[in-house]
Amino acid sequence: MRAHFIITEVLTGLRRNATMTIAMIITTAITLGMFGGGLLVIQMAEKSQKIFLDRVEMEFYINPEVTERDPQCESDPCAQLRRGLENEAGVTSVTYIDKDEAYKRAKEIFANNPDLAENIVEGTLPASLRVRVSDPAQFDVVLNEYSNRKDLGVDAFKDDRKLVQRIFSVLDGVRNATFAIASVLAVAAILLIINTVQIAAFTRRTEVSIMRLVGATRWYTQLPFLLEAVVSALVGALLAIGGLLLAKKFFFDTALKELYGVSFFARIELADVLFVAPWLILGGIVLAGATAYITLRVYVRE
Repeated sequence: MRAHFIITEVLTGLRRNATMTIAMIITTAITLGMFGGGLLVIQMAEKSQKIFLDRVEMEFYINPEVTERDPQCESDPCAQLRRGLENEAGVTSVTYIDKDEAYKRAKEIFANNPDLAENIVEGTLPASLRVRVSDPAQFDVVLNEYSNRKDLGVDAFKDDRKLVQRIFSVLDGVRNATFAIASVLAVAAILLIINTVQIAAFTRRTEVSIMRLVGATRWYTQLPFLLEAVVSALVGALLAIGGLLLAKKFFFDTALKELYGVSFFARIELADVLFVAPWLILGGIVLAGATAYITLRVYVRE
Protein backbone atom coordinates (compact mmCIF):
# COMPACT_ATOMS: atom_id res chain seq x y z
CA MET A 1 0.00 0.00 0.00
CA ARG A 2 2.75 2.44 0.96
CA ALA A 3 4.79 1.58 -2.12
CA HIS A 4 1.74 2.11 -4.32
CA PHE A 5 1.14 5.52 -2.73
CA ILE A 6 4.75 6.61 -3.23
CA ILE A 7 4.81 5.46 -6.87
CA THR A 8 1.52 7.25 -7.53
CA GLU A 9 2.83 10.45 -5.92
CA VAL A 10 6.03 10.32 -7.96
CA LEU A 11 4.14 9.89 -11.26
CA THR A 12 1.68 12.61 -10.29
CA GLY A 13 4.51 14.99 -9.41
CA LEU A 14 6.29 14.34 -12.69
CA ARG A 15 3.08 15.12 -14.61
CA ARG A 16 2.27 18.26 -12.62
CA ASN A 17 5.71 19.77 -13.23
CA ALA A 18 6.17 18.41 -16.74
CA THR A 19 8.08 21.39 -18.13
CA MET A 20 10.44 21.55 -15.14
CA THR A 21 10.91 17.79 -15.30
CA ILE A 22 11.76 17.90 -19.01
CA ALA A 23 14.18 20.77 -18.44
CA MET A 24 15.86 18.84 -15.61
CA ILE A 25 16.13 15.69 -17.73
CA ILE A 26 17.67 17.59 -20.64
CA THR A 27 20.11 19.51 -18.46
CA THR A 28 21.15 16.36 -16.62
CA ALA A 29 21.55 14.48 -19.91
CA ILE A 30 23.81 17.17 -21.38
CA THR A 31 25.82 17.43 -18.15
CA LEU A 32 26.39 13.69 -17.91
CA GLY A 33 26.98 13.45 -21.65
CA MET A 34 29.77 16.03 -21.47
CA PHE A 35 31.22 14.30 -18.42
CA GLY A 36 31.06 10.93 -20.19
CA GLY A 37 32.68 12.45 -23.26
CA GLY A 38 35.54 13.66 -21.07
CA LEU A 39 35.96 10.14 -19.68
CA LEU A 40 36.06 8.70 -23.20
CA VAL A 41 38.72 11.24 -24.21
CA ILE A 42 40.77 10.16 -21.17
CA GLN A 43 40.45 6.52 -22.20
CA MET A 44 41.40 7.35 -25.79
CA ALA A 45 44.40 9.38 -24.63
CA GLU A 46 45.67 6.64 -22.31
CA LYS A 47 45.40 3.92 -24.95
CA SER A 48 46.79 6.16 -27.70
CA GLN A 49 49.70 7.20 -25.52
CA LYS A 50 50.59 3.57 -25.00
CA ILE A 51 50.55 3.03 -28.77
CA PHE A 52 52.81 6.03 -29.32
CA LEU A 53 55.22 5.19 -26.54
CA ASP A 54 55.61 1.70 -27.96
CA ARG A 55 56.70 3.30 -31.22
CA VAL A 56 58.67 6.39 -30.26
CA GLU A 57 62.38 6.33 -30.79
CA MET A 58 65.38 8.45 -29.99
CA GLU A 59 67.98 9.25 -32.59
CA PHE A 60 71.63 10.15 -32.09
CA TYR A 61 73.13 12.08 -35.00
CA ILE A 62 76.76 11.28 -35.72
CA ASN A 63 79.38 13.98 -36.15
CA PRO A 64 80.06 14.50 -39.91
CA GLU A 65 83.82 14.16 -39.40
CA VAL A 66 83.33 10.76 -37.76
CA THR A 67 81.00 9.69 -40.57
CA GLU A 68 83.53 10.75 -43.23
CA ARG A 69 86.16 8.48 -41.68
CA ASP A 70 83.73 5.65 -40.94
CA PRO A 71 80.67 5.74 -43.27
CA GLN A 72 79.23 2.41 -42.00
CA CYS A 73 79.90 2.82 -38.26
CA GLU A 74 82.30 -0.13 -38.18
CA SER A 75 85.05 1.32 -36.00
CA ASP A 76 85.40 3.45 -32.88
CA PRO A 77 84.12 5.89 -31.75
CA CYS A 78 80.88 5.20 -33.68
CA ALA A 79 81.05 1.44 -33.10
CA GLN A 80 81.74 2.04 -29.41
CA LEU A 81 78.65 4.24 -29.19
CA ARG A 82 76.59 1.56 -30.91
CA ARG A 83 77.81 -1.17 -28.55
CA GLY A 84 77.13 1.00 -25.53
CA LEU A 85 73.56 1.68 -26.65
CA GLU A 86 72.91 -1.99 -27.41
CA ASN A 87 74.10 -2.98 -23.94
CA GLU A 88 71.82 -0.51 -22.13
CA ALA A 89 68.99 -2.09 -20.13
CA GLY A 90 65.64 -1.82 -21.90
CA VAL A 91 67.08 -1.09 -25.37
CA THR A 92 65.42 -3.41 -27.89
CA SER A 93 67.07 -2.26 -31.11
CA VAL A 94 69.79 0.04 -32.40
CA THR A 95 69.70 0.77 -36.13
CA TYR A 96 72.41 2.62 -38.02
CA ILE A 97 71.11 5.00 -40.69
CA ASP A 98 73.88 6.04 -43.07
CA LYS A 99 73.82 9.27 -45.07
CA ASP A 100 72.44 7.60 -48.21
CA GLU A 101 69.57 5.98 -46.35
CA ALA A 102 68.85 9.23 -44.49
CA TYR A 103 68.57 10.98 -47.87
CA LYS A 104 66.19 8.31 -49.26
CA ARG A 105 63.99 8.45 -46.17
CA ALA A 106 63.78 12.23 -46.30
CA LYS A 107 62.73 12.06 -49.96
CA GLU A 108 60.00 9.55 -49.08
CA ILE A 109 58.73 11.61 -46.15
CA PHE A 110 58.43 14.78 -48.23
CA ALA A 111 57.27 13.06 -51.43
CA ASN A 112 53.97 14.93 -51.25
CA ASN A 113 55.73 18.26 -50.83
CA PRO A 114 57.89 18.75 -53.96
CA ASP A 115 59.21 22.14 -52.85
CA LEU A 116 60.79 20.68 -49.73
CA ALA A 117 61.86 17.48 -51.44
CA GLU A 118 63.80 19.42 -54.10
CA ASN A 119 65.76 21.28 -51.42
CA ILE A 120 67.08 18.05 -49.90
CA VAL A 121 70.60 17.57 -51.23
CA GLU A 122 72.19 14.14 -51.24
CA GLY A 123 74.99 13.75 -48.73
CA THR A 124 73.97 16.68 -46.54
CA LEU A 125 71.87 14.77 -44.01
CA PRO A 126 73.83 13.28 -41.10
CA ALA A 127 74.10 9.60 -40.33
CA SER A 128 72.44 8.49 -37.12
CA LEU A 129 71.80 5.68 -34.66
CA ARG A 130 68.08 5.09 -34.10
CA VAL A 131 67.27 3.57 -30.73
CA ARG A 132 64.07 1.92 -29.52
CA VAL A 133 63.44 0.91 -25.92
CA SER A 134 60.89 -1.48 -24.39
CA ASP A 135 60.21 0.74 -21.37
CA PRO A 136 59.56 4.47 -21.96
CA ALA A 137 61.04 5.15 -18.53
CA GLN A 138 64.43 4.17 -19.96
CA PHE A 139 64.39 7.12 -22.35
CA ASP A 140 65.80 9.55 -19.82
CA VAL A 141 68.41 7.04 -18.65
CA VAL A 142 69.77 6.53 -22.17
CA LEU A 143 69.57 10.21 -23.09
CA ASN A 144 71.34 11.31 -19.94
CA GLU A 145 74.10 8.83 -20.62
CA TYR A 146 74.71 9.47 -24.32
CA SER A 147 73.19 12.77 -25.46
CA ASN A 148 76.36 14.77 -24.66
CA ARG A 149 78.95 12.16 -25.57
CA LYS A 150 80.94 14.21 -28.05
CA ASP A 151 83.83 11.82 -27.47
CA LEU A 152 81.74 9.03 -29.03
CA GLY A 153 80.81 11.13 -32.05
CA VAL A 154 77.37 12.33 -30.89
CA ASP A 155 76.64 15.62 -32.60
CA ALA A 156 72.95 16.03 -31.68
CA PHE A 157 69.93 13.95 -30.73
CA LYS A 158 66.18 13.79 -31.31
CA ASP A 159 63.57 12.65 -28.80
CA ASP A 160 60.20 11.68 -30.36
CA ARG A 161 58.46 12.03 -27.01
CA LYS A 162 58.29 15.81 -27.45
CA LEU A 163 56.03 15.34 -30.48
CA VAL A 164 53.88 12.85 -28.53
CA GLN A 165 53.62 15.27 -25.61
CA ARG A 166 52.43 18.07 -27.93
CA ILE A 167 49.79 15.79 -29.45
CA PHE A 168 48.47 14.69 -26.08
CA SER A 169 48.50 18.19 -24.67
CA VAL A 170 45.79 18.89 -27.27
CA LEU A 171 43.76 15.94 -25.99
CA ASP A 172 44.30 17.16 -22.43
CA GLY A 173 42.95 20.55 -23.47
CA VAL A 174 39.85 18.95 -25.01
CA ARG A 175 39.32 16.91 -21.86
CA ASN A 176 39.71 19.93 -19.58
CA ALA A 177 37.34 22.02 -21.69
CA THR A 178 34.77 19.20 -21.65
CA PHE A 179 34.94 18.87 -17.87
CA ALA A 180 34.74 22.67 -17.45
CA ILE A 181 31.54 22.82 -19.52
CA ALA A 182 30.16 19.81 -17.63
CA SER A 183 30.89 21.57 -14.31
CA VAL A 184 28.96 24.68 -15.37
CA LEU A 185 26.06 22.52 -16.55
CA ALA A 186 26.17 20.56 -13.29
CA VAL A 187 25.63 23.82 -11.37
CA ALA A 188 22.67 24.60 -13.63
CA ALA A 189 21.29 21.09 -13.05
CA ILE A 190 21.63 21.46 -9.27
CA LEU A 191 19.79 24.80 -9.29
CA LEU A 192 17.08 23.31 -11.49
CA ILE A 193 16.65 20.34 -9.14
CA ILE A 194 16.40 22.71 -6.16
CA ASN A 195 13.71 24.78 -7.87
CA THR A 196 11.79 21.71 -9.03
CA VAL A 197 11.75 20.16 -5.57
CA GLN A 198 10.70 23.42 -3.94
CA ILE A 199 7.87 23.96 -6.43
CA ALA A 200 6.70 20.35 -6.10
CA ALA A 201 6.69 20.60 -2.30
CA PHE A 202 4.87 23.94 -2.38
CA THR A 203 2.23 22.59 -4.77
CA ARG A 204 1.45 19.66 -2.46
CA ARG A 205 1.94 21.44 0.84
CA THR A 206 -1.71 20.87 1.90
CA GLU A 207 -1.52 17.12 1.27
CA VAL A 208 1.78 16.88 3.14
CA SER A 209 0.39 18.82 6.13
CA ILE A 210 -2.64 16.52 6.38
CA MET A 211 -0.44 13.42 6.19
CA ARG A 212 1.80 14.75 8.96
CA LEU A 213 -1.26 15.43 11.15
CA VAL A 214 -2.42 11.80 10.83
CA GLY A 215 1.00 10.45 11.82
CA ALA A 216 3.06 10.16 8.62
CA THR A 217 6.78 10.63 9.15
CA ARG A 218 8.66 13.47 7.55
CA TRP A 219 10.76 10.99 5.58
CA TYR A 220 7.62 9.26 4.21
CA THR A 221 6.08 12.52 3.01
CA GLN A 222 9.30 13.78 1.43
CA LEU A 223 10.37 10.54 -0.24
CA PRO A 224 8.20 11.11 -3.38
CA PHE A 225 9.91 14.47 -4.02
CA LEU A 226 13.33 12.88 -3.73
CA LEU A 227 12.35 10.03 -6.05
CA GLU A 228 11.02 12.48 -8.63
CA ALA A 229 14.47 14.07 -8.87
CA VAL A 230 16.19 10.67 -8.98
CA VAL A 231 13.87 9.36 -11.72
CA SER A 232 14.45 12.49 -13.81
CA ALA A 233 18.22 12.14 -13.37
CA LEU A 234 18.05 8.44 -14.28
CA VAL A 235 16.21 9.25 -17.50
CA GLY A 236 18.78 11.97 -18.19
CA ALA A 237 21.63 9.50 -17.60
CA LEU A 238 20.09 7.00 -20.04
CA LEU A 239 19.75 9.76 -22.64
CA ALA A 240 23.40 10.71 -22.04
CA ILE A 241 24.48 7.10 -22.61
CA GLY A 242 22.42 7.01 -25.80
CA GLY A 243 24.11 10.24 -26.88
CA LEU A 244 27.56 8.73 -26.29
CA LEU A 245 26.63 5.67 -28.38
CA LEU A 246 25.57 7.99 -31.20
CA ALA A 247 28.77 10.03 -30.77
CA LYS A 248 30.82 6.85 -31.04
CA LYS A 249 29.08 5.86 -34.27
CA PHE A 250 28.88 9.22 -36.02
CA PHE A 251 31.91 11.06 -34.62
CA PHE A 252 34.56 8.74 -33.23
CA ASP A 253 34.01 5.99 -35.83
CA THR A 254 33.41 8.34 -38.78
CA ALA A 255 35.34 11.58 -38.25
CA LEU A 256 38.38 9.77 -36.84
CA LYS A 257 38.25 6.86 -39.29
CA GLU A 258 41.41 7.89 -41.12
CA LEU A 259 43.35 8.34 -37.89
CA TYR A 260 42.19 4.94 -36.67
CA GLY A 261 43.34 3.44 -39.97
CA VAL A 262 46.94 4.51 -39.38
CA SER A 263 46.71 3.78 -35.64
CA PHE A 264 47.17 7.46 -34.88
CA PHE A 265 44.59 7.32 -32.09
CA ALA A 266 43.29 4.28 -30.23
CA ARG A 267 39.77 3.32 -31.29
CA ILE A 268 36.86 4.03 -28.93
CA GLU A 269 35.10 0.69 -28.58
CA LEU A 270 31.58 -0.15 -27.43
CA ALA A 271 33.18 -1.59 -24.29
CA ASP A 272 34.56 1.87 -23.46
CA VAL A 273 31.08 3.41 -23.57
CA LEU A 274 29.66 0.54 -21.52
CA PHE A 275 32.44 1.04 -18.98
CA VAL A 276 31.52 4.72 -18.62
CA ALA A 277 27.73 4.10 -18.56
CA PRO A 278 27.39 2.85 -14.94
CA TRP A 279 29.38 5.83 -13.67
CA LEU A 280 27.02 8.20 -15.47
CA ILE A 281 23.98 6.48 -13.98
CA LEU A 282 25.53 6.50 -10.51
CA GLY A 283 26.64 10.12 -10.90
CA GLY A 284 23.18 11.24 -12.00
CA ILE A 285 21.46 9.44 -9.13
CA VAL A 286 23.90 10.77 -6.53
CA LEU A 287 23.73 14.33 -7.91
CA ALA A 288 19.93 14.41 -7.96
CA GLY A 289 19.43 12.45 -4.74
CA ALA A 290 21.87 14.49 -2.68
CA THR A 291 20.60 17.81 -4.03
CA ALA A 292 16.94 16.90 -3.45
CA TYR A 293 17.64 15.57 0.05
CA ILE A 294 19.52 18.70 1.13
CA THR A 295 16.83 20.92 -0.41
CA LEU A 296 14.07 19.11 1.46
CA ARG A 297 15.97 19.33 4.74
CA VAL A 298 16.87 22.99 4.39
CA TYR A 299 13.88 24.56 2.62
CA VAL A 300 10.93 22.24 3.31
CA ARG A 301 9.94 22.24 6.98
CA GLU A 302 6.77 20.21 6.80
